[in-house]
Amino acid sequence: MERLWAPWRMEYIENIGKEENACIFCAKSEENSDEKNLVLYRGKSVFILLNTFPYTNGHLLVAPYRHTADITELNQDESCELIELASLGVKLLKAIMQPDGFNIGINLGRSAGAGIADHLHLHIVPRWHGDTNFMSVCGDVKIIPEALSETLKKLQKVLETEKKQDAK
Repeated sequence: MERLWAPWRMEYIENIGKEENACIFCAKSEENSDEKNLVLYRGKSVFILLNTFPYTNGHLLVAPYRHTADITELNQDESCELIELASLGVKLLKAIMQPDGFNIGINLGRSAGAGIADHLHLHIVPRWHGDTNFMSVCGDVKIIPEALSETLKKLQKVLETEKKQDAK
């Protein structure tokens, strides 16, 4: 018998259905613990972080610092930077994972599938041909073969290379 090991999922399983008092996006953006919080990049009004409970390896989230659930409340700078950082996220993921495609989207409201409905955030999910297999179809299980901290390190390395090239 093979065993699947995904210890970071236990926190998610134990908290299903429990409402949290603090917004995770506000908390993570305000803390000075980017490595622990899996924050990859901080822009002026928007930041990128790895999803703690990913659908697949490399699942990124892009969120404004400002707490809002309504996309129509974003100002022009926030709207532009949200898309700019989504583009940066795709570029970084392409460099380290070579996915065949991406699902990119925003779920507005709980009925639309938003797990955290009170703070707008954009999902970037890398996809590969054939990434739906018997585990996800029959077992309702996703396999995440790399630790989130390792994915973060790889993305940070590519980001540093990008920053150096931009500075030239």
